[in-house]
Amino acid sequence: MWHRPLLRVDIARTWQHAREQFAAVVAERNALRQELVETKHERDELRLRLTELLDAIRARQDAEAECRRLYRERDLERARRAERDPNRPLNKSEHMDRDCWAIAD
Repeated sequence: MWHRPLLRVDIARTWQHAREQFAAVVAERNALRQELVETKHERDELRLRLTELLDAIRARQDAEAECRRLYRERDLERARRAERDPNRPLNKSEHMDRDCWAIAD
């Protein structure tokens, strides 16, 4: 017949060990909760910065579009002001010798 040896269990030591393990688990839980709070705070801060960056990008794009519109408007106004003299030939250069356009008799 097989006999198991009798083990003496120190109940006070066992409870002390269990309390220590529980305290370690509670401390780890509290540390993880604090880390989660800090991580959420960092996330919120990064989201705010990202929103500000996106707003700045949109503002720059709007400003660029406004510049393009103003340049186009300026070019159109310049074109309106630079009306061509209908008596002047289209292909005649200002600095060409006037004699070259004379018809030989």
